[in-house]
Amino acid sequence: MTARSRADLSGVRRLVVKVGSSSISGEASWRIPLLVHALADAHRRGTEVVLVSSGAIATGMPILNLDSRPTDLATQQAAAAVGQNVLIYRYQEALRPFQIHAGQVLLTAGDLENPMHRSNARRAMERLLGLRIIPIVNENDTVATHEIRFGDNDRLAALVAQLIGADALVLLSDIECLYTRPPGEPGAEPIDQITPGQDLTGLQFGEKVVNTVGTGGAATKASAARLAAAAGIGVLVTSADRAGDALAGEQIGTWFVPADVTPGTLTGALAKVEP
Repeated sequence: MTARSRADLSGVRRLVVKVGSSSISGEASWRIPLLVHALADAHRRGTEVVLVSSGAIATGMPILNLDSRPTDLATQQAAAAVGQNVLIYRYQEALRPFQIHAGQVLLTAGDLENPMHRSNARRAMERLLGLRIIPIVNENDTVATHEIRFGDNDRLAALVAQLIGADALVLLSDIECLYTRPPGEPGAEPIDQITPGQDLTGLQFGEKVVNTVGTGGAATKASAARLAAAAGIGVLVTSADRAGDALAGEQIGTWFVPADVTPGTLTGALAKVEP
């Protein structure tokens, strides 16, 4: 059942949740158990849950004694290789009390552009979900290049949601909702809902940012949310601190109303590679 409103999130059949690096890495790693608790509650209600988690590079940085996000590709790949291992361990340890297992799925943009790889990825995640495993998805930074990559995990999450036919997508970050302009500026107003085809002229989501731990920003979330909503997937953008409330269907965040499309219809990046 496609989530037509926030309230539907508590009862969807299949859900993709994305969390950003700054919300779960470094000094913010304490949020992982809180996030996992929310995912476990949804899992217990019968929802099939996929987590798209950034944070491999950010988690590997302190292990490699890096004070800021590396700019050269080789060091990014090294940090990701080290950090991904630790990140998955932290998630699995947090899931252990709930007797839930995680499955790691690393993707590149090429995997979703190649029909065979795409089919294999979908089949693997379908099987994991059928076994009541929570797939934890991230971009495969150890083999990705600057030229061929998703760009940010918000977009990856939107594409994964389309890939597996999710009923809803929740994008978690450091802000509780989207605003009409950067929230620190005068006149910024929270946005409750965005409808399909709505004219967003005048809204200033800001630019994509690169900070000390990751990439992203309000603009990437708005773009990814519109991509998923256009495919008929309801999207909620809110704070990682409100993950439990979000998955329980509370009236929080910014809701992107899904377009009325035929179930299984693919749009945008995925449509052009479907065999």
